[in-house]
Amino acid sequence: MNMAKNNDNRMEREDYFKDRAGTDDARFHAVPHDEEGWAVKREGQDDPEFTTDSRSEAVSEAKRMAEEAGTMAYIHDEDGKIEDQVNYSS
Repeated sequence: MNMAKNNDNRMEREDYFKDRAGTDDARFHAVPHDEEGWAVKREGQDDPEFTTDSRSEAVSEAKRMAEEAGTMAYIHDEDGKIEDQVNYSS
């Protein structure tokens, strides 16, 4: 794949996330955090909303937050790649 196209796609995705950041549409991500921990992060924010040693606890919390906000939860694997997504938007 062409590097310029990859870069364009990444920039479009970053702009998309920035547009939603801090809004009610911001999604929640369960992601690896620090050495062995997990975190729930809201899109567009660097600081985690929640941290834990347990991946399953981070996944549950991301889903709970997304359901409460009526948005989506993204579940990442140990490498940081999106593994699953759950949509709670109406």
